[in-house]
Amino acid sequence: MVLVLVYIALFLDYTLLTVVVPIIPSYLYEKHQAEINTSTPLELPPTPLPVFPHSNDMNLALEKSTAAPETGNEGFEQRNTTQAATLDLKPTTEVTQCSRNELFLAEENVRIGLLFASKAIVQLLVNPFVGALTNRIGYHTPMFTGFVILFVSTIMYAFSNTYSQLFVARTLQGIGSSCSSVAGLGMLASNYTDDNERGKAMGIALGGVALGVLIGAPFGSVMYEFVGKSSPFLTLAALALLNGVLQLCILQPTMPAPESQKGSSLLTLLRDPYILIATGSLCFSNMAIAMQEQALPIWMMKTMCSPKLHLGLVFLPSTIAYMLGTNLFGVLANKIGRWLCSLIGMVILGISMILHPFATNIFELIAPGCGAGLAIGMIDSSMVPIMGHLVDIRHVSVYGSVFAIADVALCMGFAIGPSLGGAIVKAIGFQWLMFIIGVINISYSPLCIILRKPPVNEEKMMILNQDSAANASFYTSERFGQEILMTEAKSKEIGSRE
Repeated sequence: MVLVLVYIALFLDYTLLTVVVPIIPSYLYEKHQAEINTSTPLELPPTPLPVFPHSNDMNLALEKSTAAPETGNEGFEQRNTTQAATLDLKPTTEVTQCSRNELFLAEENVRIGLLFASKAIVQLLVNPFVGALTNRIGYHTPMFTGFVILFVSTIMYAFSNTYSQLFVARTLQGIGSSCSSVAGLGMLASNYTDDNERGKAMGIALGGVALGVLIGAPFGSVMYEFVGKSSPFLTLAALALLNGVLQLCILQPTMPAPESQKGSSLLTLLRDPYILIATGSLCFSNMAIAMQEQALPIWMMKTMCSPKLHLGLVFLPSTIAYMLGTNLFGVLANKIGRWLCSLIGMVILGISMILHPFATNIFELIAPGCGAGLAIGMIDSSMVPIMGHLVDIRHVSVYGSVFAIADVALCMGFAIGPSLGGAIVKAIGFQWLMFIIGVINISYSPLCIILRKPPVNEEKMMILNQDSAANASFYTSERFGQEILMTEAKSKEIGSRE
C-alpha cells in the first residue's frame, strides 16, 4: 500500500507538471490576440471611403471595404493604405498566419521559460529543509502536507486568468512537490531494504512519473480544446482529494515517527564524488527534457502552424517510451549494470535532442521523441536506486537527505532548462538549443563508468560483514537444528519399527 500511495502521489504531481505545457502558451497567446482585437479598432480612426462619380464604382468600393476586416488582423497591423484596392487577401492571410506575431512568440519563450522554471526553483530551495525534516519526524506527515499544498495549487491553476496568478500557482506546486517526492522516495527506500527489491520498487514508483508525464500533455490539450482551461485542473483536484483520503486511512500522518538513527548530513553527502556524479546525470538529462517541453510547442506554432491539439499530442510518443523504459529497466538495470544503462541512456538522449529541429511536421517528431523518452526512463530508473545504494554502502542508511539531493538534481534541470532555454532560443534559435543540450549529455555520459564499482566505506564494510556473518551463523544454526530434528524423527521411526 505504501508503494501504491507513492505511485499515485508521483502520478498526480507529474500530471500537473505536464498538463500545463500545451495549455499555458496557447492560452496566453489567445489572450494576447483577444486584447489586440478589442483594442486595435478603438485606436485607429475610421478610414473615409473614396468618392466616385458613378454608383457602380461606389458599390465596388463598399464591397472592398467590408471584405477587408474578415481577413483577420493583418490589415490593422500592417496599416497599409492600399489594402482597400487589393482584390484577394486570402493567400496573404495563410502565409502570415504563423509569423504575424513572431515578436510576441519570441518574448513568450522567455516568459514561459520563467513560469515553468519557477516550480523547480522553489522546489530546489525547499528540498534540503524537507529532507532534514523527514529525518526528524518521519515521512508520513510531510507526505500528507505535500498532498494539501498540491490540491490548493491545482485549484489555483483552474481559476487563474493572468500570468501572475499562474506564476503563484506554479511556485506553490513546487513546495508540494518537494514534500511528496522526497518523503515518498524515502518511504520506499526504508521499506525496501534489499537492493534488488528496492530497484524494482523504484522502477514501479517511477512508472507513476511516466504515466503522469504520458497523460499530462495530451490530456491537457484535449480537455482545453473541447471543454475549457479549468476542466483538466478540476479533474486532477478530484483525484488528489481521493489520494488524500487514502493517505489519512493508511499512513495516519498525525503521529510523527522519527528515524531510529541519525542520517548523514547534506554536506557530507554532497562531498561524496559518487553521489555528485549521479546527481549530475539526473540534472543534465532532465534539463534536456525541460528545455524540450518549454521550447518545442512555441517552435511548432512558429514553423508548423500547429493547432492546440498537436501541442500536447507531440509528447505522446516520448512519454509512452518513458513508461516502457522505467518499467523495463527498473528490473534489467541491476542485471546489466545501472551505470551502463545510464551511460547508454545519456548518449541516446543527446542524439534524440539533436534530431528534433530536423523535423518538418509532427510525424517526423515521433522517432526523436521515442528516443528521448526511452533514454530518460533508462537514466531515472538506474540513477535513483543508485543514490539509495550509495548511501547504504558509504553512509548511514537514512534516505531523506539523499533523495532530497536527487530531487534537487531534477529541480535544477527543470529550473535551469526552461529559464536558460528561453533566452537561448531568443538569441540563437531552437536548433542551436537542441544541439547544445544534446552535446552536453553525450559529453557527460562517460562519467557514468565511475559508478561501476563504487568503493565501500570501511565502517560500512565492517557493519556489512557483521550482518553477513550473523546471517550465516543464523542460517547454520537453523540448518543444524533442522538436522537434529530430522535425526530424532528418524530414530523414533526406527524404534517404532523394532
